[in-house]
Amino acid sequence: QVQLVESGGGLVQPGGSLRLSCEASGSISRINAMRWYRQAPGKEREWVAGIYSGGTINYGDSVKGRFAISRDNAKNTVYLQMNSLKPEDTAVYYCAVLLSTSSSSLARDYWGKGALVTVSS
Repeated sequence: QVQLVESGGGLVQPGGSLRLSCEASGSISRINAMRWYRQAPGKEREWVAGIYSGGTINYGDSVKGRFAISRDNAKNTVYLQMNSLKPEDTAVYYCAVLLSTSSSSLARDYWGKGALVTVSS
C-alpha cells in the first residue's frame, strides 16, 4: 500500500508565504509525476503545479511567478513553496503522485487527504 501525508497548511496573511509538503511512503518502485491541486469552497478543483520525470515543471496561470514546486527524490517528497499569497489562494490543497509499486508495474495516481490554506488578514 501507498500513503501520502501532507503537512504545512495553516493561516497566513496576504503577502505572506507558506510551504506545503507531501511525503509518499510504501513499496514504491517509480514516481512518474507529482502534482498539486486545490479546491476552494463551492468551486471546481484546480490544477496548481506539476513536476515530472526528467525535472520538467509546469504551473497554472493563477500561480505563475508566485509558487514553486520541488521534490526530494531520496525522501519521496514533493513541496509547494507559496509566496505573495492572496485571499483567493485560500483552498484545500491536495497532492497527487503518479507512481508504480513493487507489486505492479502499471502506474496509478495516489492522492493526499488535503491541507487547508487560509489567506486572510
